[in-house]
Amino acid sequence: MTTITLIGKPDCHLCDVASEIIDTVVAELPDPVAERIEIEAASIQDDPALYERWWEKIPVVLIDGALHAHWRVSADRLRQALEEAAA
Repeated sequence: MTTITLIGKPDCHLCDVASEIIDTVVAELPDPVAERIEIEAASIQDDPALYERWWEKIPVVLIDGALHAHWRVSADRLRQALEEAAA
């Protein structure tokens, strides 16, 4: 199982864009790969530790807990990372 974590906050335009990119990329993956991906969302407003670490970089995308991207998410780069994680 591969876990994508999107760290953001409510009313964050870039966070909404990142969420849409994640959803689109996962939907376009072959079913056997997409079925092994879990998407989680976390808000810096709900977790002081997340706020302390990421407040100036949201949206932040983690893949299996490792930093993949912040501020802007590239669909091509995300797709490649997810395909590599599934291999």
